[in-house]
Amino acid sequence: MVCSHCAEVLKQKLEDNDFRVQNIDLGELELAEDLSPKDYQRLLSVVRNNGFDIINDEGSKTVERIKHLIIKLVRSEQPLEGNLSDYLSDNIHKDYQQLSRLFSGVEGKSIERYFILQKIERAKELIVYGEQTLSEIAYALDYSSQQHFSRQFKKETGLAPSHFKEIKENRRTAIDQL
Repeated sequence: MVCSHCAEVLKQKLEDNDFRVQNIDLGELELAEDLSPKDYQRLLSVVRNNGFDIINDEGSKTVERIKHLIIKLVRSEQPLEGNLSDYLSDNIHKDYQQLSRLFSGVEGKSIERYFILQKIERAKELIVYGEQTLSEIAYALDYSSQQHFSRQFKKETGLAPSHFKEIKENRRTAIDQL
């Protein structure tokens, strides 16, 4: 799940199928009871029919945790204190080099690249909303300057943010497609 709305929808679908959801959060699901193999298959069916999947191996779980931490960070109002590698290591309690190798192996891109892509998608969203200036967006996404933001935005999208703002086409990519 990549957003709170997704979590709410999945929770409702699970409850409609008689699963007692104890906790559901971005990327995590906890049921109130243990499942029989038959109920697990039914759960798997409901989850997959709604566009999600269940991840059981530790490496994939760690990659999902990295993704969700980055998404939360990009969407938070608080700027990152320190650097991304320390933030991830502190939250996952693993060495960053290990996290980086795992992420690149599973996703085919670096953590830093994924972080940049998330920031650009958030910037597109904020530009389309039209409630903030480009300078405010650059600041909100923790860029050192509007020029740095503009260069990175153009590198990733092929358009200057000001041009993107003018055309206001829906050029966003779904978060789970990054």
